Amino acid sequence: MSVTDSTSGLTLNQVLANSAQAKTTDTSLAAASKAVSGNTALGKDAFLQLLVTQLKNQNPLDPQDNTAFVAQLAQFSSLEGITTLNDTVNSISGNFQSSQALQASSLVGRSVIVQTGEAYVDPASDKPFNGTVVVKDADSKPVITITNADGEVVRTIDMGTQKAGNAEFTWDGKDDEGVLLEKGSYTFTASSKTDAGTTALTTYLPATVNSVTLSKTGGEIMLNLAGLGSIGMSKVQTIGL
Repeated sequence: MSVTDSTSGLTLNQVLANSAQAKTTDTSLAAASKAVSGNTALGKDAFLQLLVTQLKNQNPLDPQDNTAFVAQLAQFSSLEGITTLNDTVNSISGNFQSSQALQASSLVGRSVIVQTGEAYVDPASDKPFNGTVVVKDADSKPVITITNADGEVVRTIDMGTQKAGNAEFTWDGKDDEGVLLEKGSYTFTASSKTDAGTTALTTYLPATVNSVTLSKTGGEIMLNLAGLGSIGMSKVQTIGL
């Protein structure tokens, strides 16, 4: 004699069997999830294994809904696309960093023009020292004051009337008395006088690249300049010989 549930049309034995099947499904999914995930992120392989385990252990009398199954397949497809995209971006990033490293290494021993107010100058060198001043106002008269490492003013260069824009200047390495100075670090302070008063100006000065420092975290490449320390590669305005 069997007992029948009038509300569902299933025998008691069938109800018990379905309940056991549901418990088995939950246990199998939990075990699969634990096995494929562990301490790592849930990837596409783990997602596929969970999906297959769910299909193998689904209740035959209450199978996976078609809409939910299609939604899971769509999620798997999206996960696959995102994984491929991440691999591609990582590859492009690695190639870009390698290209930057090669470009930066080619600057060692060369002269670059950077935004700075300090420069290491060798007055006895055959190469002239050329710098640039950014003039803000038209018809202004920029003046450059050069001081040595002790803070003493050694030379004042009057550039005369200049138009707005970049104005170049040359220093022969001599002081106001015409005496050739020793090599070392010098500070260049540029300003202009107008009717509104005195305005500080930006200077771009040459420097020699001694070495290059590469970032391990993908940050900006740093150029180690002679007598000046490190400066970001993005601050280089011009690359010379």
